[in-house]
Amino acid sequence: MSSGRIELFQGMLATDPSNTTVRYGLANELFKAARYEEAIEEYARYLREADDQGAGYGKLAQALEHCQRTEEAREAYQRGIEAATRHGHPGMAQDFRQSLDDLA
Repeated sequence: MSSGRIELFQGMLATDPSNTTVRYGLANELFKAARYEEAIEEYARYLREADDQGAGYGKLAQALEHCQRTEEAREAYQRGIEAATRHGHPGMAQDFRQSLDDLA
């Protein structure tokens, strides 16, 4: 099922590569399919192009953790804390702080 959704999102991005919502959707589908390196690439591109409120950084950090890229995961969580705080999401920021503590 996931590969069909991945292809769907890829097709939509082929026609509109600047659609950050679709890019985030593709990254999430890649993550669900355990295609973490590809998900990392898509999350990173999404985050370069969108004003994320924090969740994208959290998903990026989780994908990085799956790839044992701990230092990069820490950076992603920290950026997620900053974004969540900036956008008024204290609960999300606290969740990311806990995830950072768990990485230590």
